[in-house]
Amino acid sequence: MNQIGEYIVPVVIVFVVVFGACRKVDLFDSFTKGAKEGIESLVSVAPSLIGLVIAVSMLEASGFFDIVSQILAPVCSFVAIPPEVVPLGLMRPVTGSGSFAILNNILEKYGADSMIGRTASVMAGSTETTFYAIAVYYGSCGVKKTRHTVPAALTADLLGMLFAAWSVKLF
Repeated sequence: MNQIGEYIVPVVIVFVVVFGACRKVDLFDSFTKGAKEGIESLVSVAPSLIGLVIAVSMLEASGFFDIVSQILAPVCSFVAIPPEVVPLGLMRPVTGSGSFAILNNILEKYGADSMIGRTASVMAGSTETTFYAIAVYYGSCGVKKTRHTVPAALTADLLGMLFAAWSVKLF
């Protein structure tokens, strides 16, 4: 299986080149056109991403997530979500790397096979980095008004968190 992994990227590259040559596509022109479109997308998305990263950093540094976690802990306990995973639930819709750092801390502290570790793992896999996805996808298309996207996506994240905790408890 490891040998397949070593050869997959070169095989795919060769396949693309051969396929393009058989269809008589100007590969270099297509490549440069795609690279240009990629840079244009990056430029259009960059302001949203920079703003998102700054906002997350400020909230994290100020202790906002810790305060909200303490406030929400009783409610989460009532709906059978371990209070220890509340910071993960708050961070996950905002940032993937920050939420995975929290997940890593939870797994190191409580263990991967503990109820808390399993709940955190399923929760991380059942939710999305909502604001990042909206910033990237809407920014690349030039959409300014998110309308119902944010409430619907956050509702899906909340349900993902609830059902993650309940399914781990059930199974």
